[in-house]
Amino acid sequence: MLQAYQHLFLGHAPRWYKLTILGFLVLNPLVMLLGGAHGATVAAWLILLEFIFTLAMALKCYPLQPGGLLAVQAVLLGLTHPDSVYQHTLTAFPIILLLIFMVAGIFFLKEMLVFCFTKLLLKVRSNLLLAFLFCLVPAVLAAFLDALTVLAVVITVAMGFYEVYHKVASGKTQLDPHDSSADEHVGELHRSDLDAFRAVLRGLLMHAGAGTVLGGVTTPVGQPQNVLIAEQADWNFMEFFLQVAPVALPVFVVGIVTCLVIEQMKWFGYGTRLPDAVHHVLESYDREQQARRTPRDVAILVVQAITAVILILALAFHLAEVGLVGLLVIVLATAFTGVTEEQRIGKAFEAALPFTALIVVFFVIVAQIHDQHLFEPVVSWALHQSGDVRAALFYLASGVLSAVSDNVFVATIYITEVKAAVLEGAITAQEFGRLAVAINTGTNIPSIATPNGQAALLFLLTSAVAPLIRLSYGRMVWMALPYTVTLTLSGLWAVLYVL
Repeated sequence: MLQAYQHLFLGHAPRWYKLTILGFLVLNPLVMLLGGAHGATVAAWLILLEFIFTLAMALKCYPLQPGGLLAVQAVLLGLTHPDSVYQHTLTAFPIILLLIFMVAGIFFLKEMLVFCFTKLLLKVRSNLLLAFLFCLVPAVLAAFLDALTVLAVVITVAMGFYEVYHKVASGKTQLDPHDSSADEHVGELHRSDLDAFRAVLRGLLMHAGAGTVLGGVTTPVGQPQNVLIAEQADWNFMEFFLQVAPVALPVFVVGIVTCLVIEQMKWFGYGTRLPDAVHHVLESYDREQQARRTPRDVAILVVQAITAVILILALAFHLAEVGLVGLLVIVLATAFTGVTEEQRIGKAFEAALPFTALIVVFFVIVAQIHDQHLFEPVVSWALHQSGDVRAALFYLASGVLSAVSDNVFVATIYITEVKAAVLEGAITAQEFGRLAVAINTGTNIPSIATPNGQAALLFLLTSAVAPLIRLSYGRMVWMALPYTVTLTLSGLWAVLYVL
């Protein structure tokens, strides 16, 4: 029975990983008991770092289970309370709605999206131009939609590309059932091309992720925390854009230049050319699809295209919460394409719900940070600095904290403290505006450093496509590094000298 439990605990995760998690669970209460007056604070910091470790090892074991055990322990140790967790979850309910319904809605637009991006991939043979487009298009879309929604679209497309080629490389036809995660049937002639194709998809996805950061910072609908900051500052859509533009626009230019440079120089894992064999397979697939396309298939593409236009308009004009718009997409895209069976509809939710559960577990850690006041000393210190450097410190501090926790949570804490300061007369309304911009750009730009800093990047890390293309936590951090450095420094320069 003991051996059975050893095998069952965390499933197929390596033995060293299982022992590490058990070590964490034993260490935390010991630290709390023996740490005296600071025991709770030290234990809370340990649990935060341990949770980040589970995210970093996402390819060894999905973070929901080990992270969930740490979250349960945080509650049992009294580092946070279920009511506090519930309040933080309630605050982030729009994000949960978005994950449940929008990601599922994008699933029902898959054929149209793969059709459009296949044409793009096949027509554009220049690495540089393709990288530029995969950075620019998500950036523009993220300014009017939501960064996570945009990246979910690109992930769906990348998954479609990968499945098409992997099936052919395994010696099967497009009509055969196939497991894209198994490489044992991939012929030797295809293995090098498959590795190169994985590198191409990794580069395009990371360029797209950087693009969502560049565009998402510019408008109140681009990121969840932007809405909160806009409400506290009482800025409408155009006011928000104009206030943030002195920082966001220089960063946007630097981001595009960074994309082109690292792609051209083949640095940090970028610059791999799409193999001719893969291009041939995708081209053949596209021709086969066109030849087999029936009036019914064309009708489905038309319905999905119309639904996509409705989606863009609804989000651009913020007609409803993003998640509710996603539910609208599900209704329209299924009702008019004949998808009415429960099993077919349920498949769309398979990708989103594990990540939704992980996000709620993450809010336990966020609640712990709040209840133990882990970040308050940094906020208080930055607020009491002189006016000339205060905005820059807020930018850097919010960026660093966002990279290790959650940018929505950090923005909530910072903007609340700054709002209280202006109401008390400690700072002027003009200084409040500068600090609001610094907080917005700080929580959006430097947080690209780690997947846990951005919900969209965390979704990419835990998506089905990440293990297929070998996109681990460490590789994401490495590939994001050039963007982290150039975007953070250009943003800091703009906050100091342009804002």
